[in-house]
Amino acid sequence: MKTFWITGARGFIGRHLAKRLAASGHRVAGLGHGNWPAVEANAWGVGYWIAGDVSVSNLAQMRTALGIPDGIFHLAGGSSVGATLTNPHEDFRRTVDSTAELLEWMRQHSPRTPLVAISSAAVYGSGHKGLIPENARPSPYSPYGAHKLMMEELCRSRAANFGLSIALPRLFSVYGPELRKQLLWDVCNKLETNGEAELGGSGSELRDWMHVGDVAAALERQIAWADATAPVFNIATGHPVAVRDVAVALAAASSPPSSPPPIRFSGQSRPGDPQNLCADATRLKNSGFVCAMPLNEGIVEYVTWFRSLKGRP
Repeated sequence: MKTFWITGARGFIGRHLAKRLAASGHRVAGLGHGNWPAVEANAWGVGYWIAGDVSVSNLAQMRTALGIPDGIFHLAGGSSVGATLTNPHEDFRRTVDSTAELLEWMRQHSPRTPLVAISSAAVYGSGHKGLIPENARPSPYSPYGAHKLMMEELCRSRAANFGLSIALPRLFSVYGPELRKQLLWDVCNKLETNGEAELGGSGSELRDWMHVGDVAAALERQIAWADATAPVFNIATGHPVAVRDVAVALAAASSPPSSPPPIRFSGQSRPGDPQNLCADATRLKNSGFVCAMPLNEGIVEYVTWFRSLKGRP
């Protein structure tokens, strides 16, 4: 049995990752914001939880309680583009400062522990055509993307100068049960409230949708791929799907088919919102990784979960 730490373990992806690691027979400790009753944390596979920032004192407390970890997954940080436009300094603190704290603690106290520092496709920015490879030039538009890129640079610097073993997975459009924001959540809420949904943009925007269970499985593998070169991996399916197609599929799964589907687009996009943000996932696929959840099944699963929140049939 190995011991893994997850910063941001109480978040959407962190919870699913913790549950997967625990199901694999590992001990999981979490660090993040909010009081998390033990019974709830344990249900997600987290056996030890500290509510607080990623700080030297909290990391030292985890080491005292659990010893040196066999691997660390760093998910703490900002979680949405919109929030960074409202409070960019807070996003900087959560993303960049927390990473600096973690890396310094690891340099001094746990230099042989592999680190998986989760980044985002937002580092690529907009203006890309076709599938985006890992070696595409980063050009983030939002503070969120810029801070993720700063986080990556900190990791690369510490790996090169101090030999830390790090992997830098970049996530694209992650969805699944427990996601309470972004497109799927907005569409389901609007359909429930109004019987229809008006969304921003044109609907032709292309995204790469990957189920959170598959993302957790891919992240688990990253521990073995971490090294002093801090390699980057696109964590995605490699299959572009239009936003309109996902929204229409959600409407179809939410109620009997209607003609036309109750989905409209305003044509007004958020500044800097890319037309195409889809991954070249060749590197991940060449590792032998195969996604288990088809998008159509994942959408039905999400709608079923959404209905369960209020006891709907």
